[in-house]
Amino acid sequence: MKAIKNTLREFLKYPSAIIGIGVILLLLGVSAYALATIPYKEAVRLWRGGEDVWYQNPKYAAPAWFNYFSKVKKPVSFKVNTLDGGIEKTVTVVNEHMDSVDMTYSFDYAYDAPPQEITLYFSTVFDQKLPFASIKWITPDGREIKISNMAVDRKIAFRFSKDEKLQKSLKTERVMDALFYAPDSDSRKVVKGTYQLVITGTTFEDDSDINAEMVLHGDLYGLAGTDKYRRDLMLPMLYGTPIALAFGLVAAVGTTLLTMIIAAIGTWYGGWVDELIQRITEINLVLPFLAILIMVGTFYSRSIWLMLGLTILLSIFGGGIKTYRAIFLQSKEASYIEAARAYGASSGRIIFTYLIPRMIPLLIPSLVSSVPSFVFLEASLAVLGLGDPLLPTWGKVINDASSDGALYRGLYYWVLEPAVLLMFTGLGFAMFGFALDRIFNPRLRDI
Repeated sequence: MKAIKNTLREFLKYPSAIIGIGVILLLLGVSAYALATIPYKEAVRLWRGGEDVWYQNPKYAAPAWFNYFSKVKKPVSFKVNTLDGGIEKTVTVVNEHMDSVDMTYSFDYAYDAPPQEITLYFSTVFDQKLPFASIKWITPDGREIKISNMAVDRKIAFRFSKDEKLQKSLKTERVMDALFYAPDSDSRKVVKGTYQLVITGTTFEDDSDINAEMVLHGDLYGLAGTDKYRRDLMLPMLYGTPIALAFGLVAAVGTTLLTMIIAAIGTWYGGWVDELIQRITEINLVLPFLAILIMVGTFYSRSIWLMLGLTILLSIFGGGIKTYRAIFLQSKEASYIEAARAYGASSGRIIFTYLIPRMIPLLIPSLVSSVPSFVFLEASLAVLGLGDPLLPTWGKVINDASSDGALYRGLYYWVLEPAVLLMFTGLGFAMFGFALDRIFNPRLRDI
């Protein structure tokens, strides 16, 4: 207990240690939140889904907080529907078989540019006679614009900008400009204020019904923006955290422990056992580590678990074995080892009770410091197109951004968000590992 208190006291002397452990705890908290709120199957569905999953999101939308740093306020995407009460819905009985369904939605628009698109998604219930809907748009300056009159099938999407009749009615192909800009104005100034969408539906059968969902696609969306597939990038930012930490921690712990155990066994038994371990190590040191992973990912499987296992296997017989061997050779001749031999301790007991525990002060700092290298390795494989296709990871986001030319398009957020998280993770573990090294290695304290 006293040793733990002394270590903690030493730990608090280093600001880098406090910052490092703070970063690590934050990453662990984000990981716990992501795993608790987004089950694995749901994360895969949201990442690997299609238009049915992502239709509510705009393409290439920057994060909504961009407006805080810009004088020109861009529109932020939103969605509302009648099912959750976002769109006010009133049903009036006209006669025995006919009902009038009035749907109204009012919203304040204070942005300096029109949205990319407005889409209405209708869902209806009927037997033979299709319901009918009349759509009207009311601007803050009092203009009433007839959008469309149409029969509504069970599932139908109406996109304002794509409707040719509406284009002819407005005498322009730029429908959003006509709906949001002031008429007869050369300044192209958006009319700010309260807009109103009015949908008057009519059903012609008993138990027939009509519901609507309005989706406004702006230039900004959410906390992390979207990509070319309309996917919310907040998903890989959140879910990529536990994936990166799990890969890094498991690889670091597995590699470090197994390397130390193998080095201890080879040093203790010596002879052909030590020779075999050293020859395997020397062969492994000249093998192209990354090239082997690329080959396996290209010709066999890109599963993250296979890559993790192969990473540990190829990293076990690394340069660490020779470092640990040199230390174990000194410990092997120590007096306490001779005493253990004298009272008849078995080889296994000496290795795991006397030799290996003496390495803990060197093991912990190196283990912590090696985590970022494995996190970067997983991201690097994903950037090269060899990441697990099912999982939303930071490296996969960078790969998608690179493939779509995000930097050339000026979509810097798409690349910078995962890159900053990678650097943040590396910084946290590096600062924590450096502080631990100074604590456990007294020779470094005065450097």
